[in-house]
Amino acid sequence: MICKVTFPILLLASAALAQELVLPGTLASYSSSDERPPITGQQRIQWAVRNSIGPGVLFSAGFGTLFDVPKAYGTHWSGFGERYGIRLSTLAVSNTMEAGLGAIWGEDPRYTRDVGAPFKNRIGHAIKMTYMAQNRDGGLMPAYARFIALPGSNFLSNSWRTDSDATLSHASIRTGFRFLGRLGTNTCAEFWPDVRQKLFHRAVDRAHN
Repeated sequence: MICKVTFPILLLASAALAQELVLPGTLASYSSSDERPPITGQQRIQWAVRNSIGPGVLFSAGFGTLFDVPKAYGTHWSGFGERYGIRLSTLAVSNTMEAGLGAIWGEDPRYTRDVGAPFKNRIGHAIKMTYMAQNRDGGLMPAYARFIALPGSNFLSNSWRTDSDATLSHASIRTGFRFLGRLGTNTCAEFWPDVRQKLFHRAVDRAHN
């Protein structure tokens, strides 16, 4: 359990040093005053850490423990710990691979909202950005690092999963769910700020009335 949690932390920390050495000076340059500046090495690490240790890891481990999936870990606290460690290590490897490999060719793993567009267009944007990413010039490119990281991390995680879960079919299914999860994350990032703002304004209006 300790190894499963410590490994991804060390992996993320080492990547922080490595990514600052990739194409020095180019990752932090501006392509246009009207565009978001290209992602820096430090921002890549922040993105990887934030997306690895979020509440989704706890939810996934809790869901698996509640329904005893996979059954080899059981429904007790130690089983929850095993599932949490596996989920955390797999996510950390995936996010570090995506952020690190993307640094080589300038692929930005962050999601950019399509604010002001019609609702249908924003849904389409969330779907499109599941498979696309911005390059350092602000244009769109296929998310090559993501295409490598998501299946790569899931197949690699077979080496530390229980035998019943460490199969090619299970790894393929997990990869598919990861892409669906990315779509869900994109959709939340696209619309949640608007929902939060409306809820905040309603709360303020009620407080003043």
